[in-house]
Amino acid sequence: MDNDIEVRRVKHDLTQEDLAKALDVTRQTIGAIEQGRYDPRLELAFDLADFFDTTVDDLFWREDAPETA
Repeated sequence: MDNDIEVRRVKHDLTQEDLAKALDVTRQTIGAIEQGRYDPRLELAFDLADFFDTTVDDLFWREDAPETA
């Protein structure tokens, strides 16, 4: 699953460690999510969206998702 986390994190001048501490996860978890190697559990996805004041739909997407009308 693709995401916009790294872009938003850098825009907020945060390190992976800063974001990890704010969300009570490891830096490795943030790195893996940013690189698309790990899809976060739903609760963490909502926590990330809340942190960046956006929606889960705006933060995460699938490249192979069908287009909606």
